[in-house]
Amino acid sequence: MTVKIAVIGGASTYTPELVDGLARFGDRIRVGEVALHDIAADRLETVAGVAGRILRRHGWEGRLTTTTSVPEAVEGADFVVVQLRVGGQDARLLDETIPLSEGRIGQETTGAGGFAKALRTVPVVLDLARQVARHAAPGAWIVDFTNPVGIVTQALLDAGHRAIGLCNVAIGLQRRFAGLLGVDPGRVELEHVGLNHLTWERAVRVDGRDVLPELLGAHGDTLAAHLELPRDLLDDLGAVPSRYLRFYYRTADVLAAQRAGAVRAREVMRIERELLELYRDPSLDTKPGLLTRRGGSHYSEAAVQLIASLHDDRGDVQAVNIRNEGAVPGLPDDAVVEVSARIGANGATPIGTRPLPPELLGLVQQVKAYERLTVAAALTGDRRTARLALMTNPLVGERAAAVALLDALLTEHRGDLPPVWSA
Repeated sequence: MTVKIAVIGGASTYTPELVDGLARFGDRIRVGEVALHDIAADRLETVAGVAGRILRRHGWEGRLTTTTSVPEAVEGADFVVVQLRVGGQDARLLDETIPLSEGRIGQETTGAGGFAKALRTVPVVLDLARQVARHAAPGAWIVDFTNPVGIVTQALLDAGHRAIGLCNVAIGLQRRFAGLLGVDPGRVELEHVGLNHLTWERAVRVDGRDVLPELLGAHGDTLAAHLELPRDLLDDLGAVPSRYLRFYYRTADVLAAQRAGAVRAREVMRIERELLELYRDPSLDTKPGLLTRRGGSHYSEAAVQLIASLHDDRGDVQAVNIRNEGAVPGLPDDAVVEVSARIGANGATPIGTRPLPPELLGLVQQVKAYERLTVAAALTGDRRTARLALMTNPLVGERAAAVALLDALLTEHRGDLPPVWSA
């Protein structure tokens, strides 16, 4: 039996990576149709062209379709992958530069920039989810790759949708650890815990044995350099933070670099222009090497492994964004967390973790409070709630900065915000 996969945001430059992964997992999941949806019709045709050539090179016999209609894309779909960006890269540039005016980190998924992205994105994704409920196959899964993943997934699950959030951070670290240890990645299992883009690896198990102390002893300097964090911090924590923790642990250094011009959005805009030019080459039927510089390492592996395990009830362990359900002590059961979970046909079952020490738990609790306030603000357009959300975010904090940033973000993003913010 074949399945249909719909991709919302199909004109993303990541799409060739995704379809390449789908073709490679043909032994686990037979995909009869991939429907690519996007509102940018011309760009969609360009991306679909290279995606189709990649699929044909793999000998895939299914059907690749394109559409600008969400109901058409999701009609009868078994899985709906959401990878959209409301406002495009121009909005991302604003998210990464406006906070600098108040001496705050500019980043598209954390801090004030991530907050602005959530305001634009949550209502759009919830509308998509309602259309999935009406048109997709019974029991269809929404797989959310849209940032900020933790906030978007919280909104989806609070609204009762069948959804799982996914990020590539954990699989990227798993692959890196496996390479340093000289073992097959399939033998490496992580104790991955926290919130999206606020996670730590508290154990690295090879064949069931925790080798994290040995990994830090032998390769701590290499890992610290990759994460852009001090080596002694890893030793103090006894854990490996995600690279996003540098925004919290090295705020002043990152802010100084951003003020000096190190704004990621500008680099991504240039890379995307180059990628789209490559995609227009009718002879291109493989992922170009430039795609690795776009970010999203191991994106296709993470996405397709999750879809395959939901389909074939594999029961393997993956890191996903799901309800806590007691997995992380100190957080409510309905809070969306990013943890290692066992994946099967009925969804993801979180694997319980050891209680977080105070230096981790306190930060997680504060950021989760910010996330819940942000969901509420995105749905209501209530400015008081929005100000409280920004004040609660550790990367904003100060009242005056929160007030000023809210005004600036709402003004600059007014064309991409839902009507609730027009009052």
